[in-house]
Amino acid sequence: MEEGRIFREAWIEGVRKHFPGEPKPGYITPWEETPGWEREAAATVCHQVREFIKLSGGNTTRLSREQRGRFIATCWIAQIYRRIEDPKPAYVADWPELPEWQRETDADIFDAIEMESEHLTPHS
Repeated sequence: MEEGRIFREAWIEGVRKHFPGEPKPGYITPWEETPGWEREAAATVCHQVREFIKLSGGNTTRLSREQRGRFIATCWIAQIYRRIEDPKPAYVADWPELPEWQRETDADIFDAIEMESEHLTPHS
């Protein structure tokens, strides 16, 4: 699967599952229509998660759901700062300030990348 696509697809699935009400169209834009910078950011975060899993010796399965979501959120915030000069505060909000639906979605993203990674590399 194209690097980053798993992130976007897990994001869309999480938004549809956890978002209260009707999400903004931009929240569920398909991968092919997602802006280039956002695809690049998603690919970078996927790579970071995969490296984290590898460097932990596969022990990320022992992290709490909150720890998994926080990792995604932190990696994403770093990408926002890298790519947007003066981001809106909501784009770089810390974990406690994120809405519940977004925290749940971030944890789901980590899980999706982890599950895909298990299929890509054998555990040692």
